[in-house]
Amino acid sequence: MKKYNIAIVGATGMVGQKFLQVLEERQLPVENYYLFASARSAGKKISFLGKEYTVEELNETCFDGKNIDIALFSAGGGTSLQFAPIAASKGIIVIDNSSAWRMNPDVPLVVPEVNAEHILKHKGIISNPNCSTIQAVVALKPLHDQYQIKRIVFSTYQAVSGAGAAGYNDLERGVKGLPPEKFTYPIFGNVLPHIDIFLENGYTKEEMK
Repeated sequence: MKKYNIAIVGATGMVGQKFLQVLEERQLPVENYYLFASARSAGKKISFLGKEYTVEELNETCFDGKNIDIALFSAGGGTSLQFAPIAASKGIIVIDNSSAWRMNPDVPLVVPEVNAEHILKHKGIISNPNCSTIQAVVALKPLHDQYQIKRIVFSTYQAVSGAGAAGYNDLERGVKGLPPEKFTYPIFGNVLPHIDIFLENGYTKEEMK
């Protein structure tokens, strides 16, 4: 059985840590793992699958000479826009968890339970929708197959973890009665009526992505 070389970009973040947890549970046929993060996290040690890995700095040359097959990206949209094409240019298949490529017509937007066949259309980068969309379309697909749904309107109430560690820290600060640092208003015991910035069409960036 072929074994793969896997890179995790954003390995020290909340989603990167979840990547590692799931990979450990799945026991996939992997030869080598490579963990990347920003310069401030480079050099950190992460214990994973009985080994200690040193986090490497993400830069223009970090993928060189490693024969990486697949790179899982979750380090923010700006990072993905900058580094995903670099990885793809070296023959690495990038699976991006950010919003960076979701609206790009040349990048397949994939939920495996719904449209796995679109993976084959990739040109080096594969994107996925945001969390609320993924769980919705998995439930909606059999209904659409049967009845051809034309329009869906639904509201989402999203976890602070969607804003990364800073969002989670604001929730903890609120529990302790401390003011927020990430959000404009306290999030503990509260619901903020929008996520991200408003666009010219009146929708927020979160709604559009």
